[in-house]
Amino acid sequence: MVQDPPLVLTRAALPLLAGLALASFSATPVLAADGTPARAARLGEDERLARIFTDDARREDTLDPLDALYRGARVAPGTLRQLYTDALDRRLLASAEQSLRALGQIDRNKLGDQSRISYDVFDRAKREEIAWLRPGMRALTAVRPFNHFGGLHVEFPSLMSSDGPLRYENEADYRQALLLAAAFAQVLDNAVVRFREGVASGVVETRLTTRNMIGQIDALMAQPVEQSPFYSPVLDFPDAVPEARRAELRAAYAATIGQTIYPAYRRLRRFLVEQYLPAAREPVGMSAMKGGAGLYRRLIEHETTLGLDPEDVHRLGLSEVARIRREMDGVRQDMGFTGSLQEFFDHIRTDPRFHPGTAQELSDGFAAIRREVDAQVPRFFLKVPRTPLVIQPYPEFRAKYEAGGSYNQGASDGSRPGIFYFNTYDLPSRFLTGMTTLYLHEGIPGHHFQISLAQEDTSLPGFQRFDGNNAFVEGWALYAETLGYAMGFYKDPGQHWGTLDDEMLRAMRLVVDTGLHAKGWSREQAIDYMLANSGMGRTDATAEVERYIAMPAQALSYKIGALTIQRLRAKAENALGDKFDIRAFHDQVLSSGALPLPVLEAKIDRWIAAER
Repeated sequence: MVQDPPLVLTRAALPLLAGLALASFSATPVLAADGTPARAARLGEDERLARIFTDDARREDTLDPLDALYRGARVAPGTLRQLYTDALDRRLLASAEQSLRALGQIDRNKLGDQSRISYDVFDRAKREEIAWLRPGMRALTAVRPFNHFGGLHVEFPSLMSSDGPLRYENEADYRQALLLAAAFAQVLDNAVVRFREGVASGVVETRLTTRNMIGQIDALMAQPVEQSPFYSPVLDFPDAVPEARRAELRAAYAATIGQTIYPAYRRLRRFLVEQYLPAAREPVGMSAMKGGAGLYRRLIEHETTLGLDPEDVHRLGLSEVARIRREMDGVRQDMGFTGSLQEFFDHIRTDPRFHPGTAQELSDGFAAIRREVDAQVPRFFLKVPRTPLVIQPYPEFRAKYEAGGSYNQGASDGSRPGIFYFNTYDLPSRFLTGMTTLYLHEGIPGHHFQISLAQEDTSLPGFQRFDGNNAFVEGWALYAETLGYAMGFYKDPGQHWGTLDDEMLRAMRLVVDTGLHAKGWSREQAIDYMLANSGMGRTDATAEVERYIAMPAQALSYKIGALTIQRLRAKAENALGDKFDIRAFHDQVLSSGALPLPVLEAKIDRWIAAER
């Protein structure tokens, strides 16, 4: 089975507060005597709502440097240096409260249909942002600024690399990026302050996660300066950079990396080894952390957009695992294996026929799958994104700690492609049977379609274009895998097995994540459960479990989101009968950005009523 990691969503990582930065309030509107914006008082409700969105976005564009970087925008080094500071968090809270007060002046009943959707999404997002920024929640989250599965210490080098979202088109771009890279050293020092506060309060990460972070830093620091991702932009200059300036830029980049960035990483590593690791907790579940049980429930709601009880999620997972096992047993017979299902799991893990022999085999295989999927797209979609998609392996320094595949969004104007990464580390642990379903999930029509279509739709407010929630984003990508049945890809028993194995992973997540964080499961117990119910290799199973330990509840979003979209499609098919058009249904699901599941359901219900 190939893993699908959490997609990096800008402004969506509120529990860790790692992706948020703050700004000044120079955009505060002038108020009339009655307390409403003077100009907005003369506008209709839709226009007044749009003005609130614009004011909020203007503030947040300077409040959130990571969001701006992912969009390829310019970021002031001083803004970046505010990451992981209390001052930044206070200003974020003030900004969200300001927006929510302004929203309270809008009469929702006077809005148009699309504006009501935007109102509901914005209202929910601001209320949640405020809740996570309250002192009680920050005491449980801000003191754990990152971990090995969601850490800026590994994400930022990729952001700054030549393959990242920044534009390296002229000398000014290079010098601006160099200032940002130097500012990142302060960000790492800020993170140490936060970690230190957690040690003092007793709210700490696990020893397992801490050791993994140390390993990631070691892998990054093992690279000579000239092989660092930070140095990669000066390996190949565009023509606009004068030849006479190139040697100077190379020297400046090497000096900043060697004298500023690497020393900051060494300081972080020394703190983690000497002070944090001894204080970190041995038990891996949230219930073992101070305040962890209550936080886990809040994380479930954040990740799924639904108020679910951990025990109910656990039971749902057990039911789904049992159903998928029955289907797997049928495929086992179709593939001519006469032993038990458990024996077939072992057979899949060990038989070289099911594993790639070379990285090129994976590359060629994904290219072939892409051609087959492209031919099927018009049957299922009315719109396709303009943003191109590139398929490539992970950089070597990331591969060991990454999943089997992932997606990095492209630029909204199409100037930078989306990237589907696949993993070539430890090839015997990778599966040829999972290639089709992985591509459908990460590439087309999964993440690439959903994220690109939202970004490209300039009629949507910025938060619907660029923000999102995991239940929708990952739920859509898992739902996209199921389209492989109608596309005819799973008539091949091997690929049918692969998609069931992937679906089993998402079902097992419901069991294992709640087992770890609400029922006291150990790491080993969780790994054993996954090996007993799928054909995963131990490397993948271990990485998955360690991911759930680092990011509680995030992995629940896939199956919960997909089941919701599948249920809404069944509702529409039953209600509309012959009038149901799968292309129109997909257009309704994707045309408003990544909606919270209750908002999505309300939209689909209105569409069904209109179609009838």
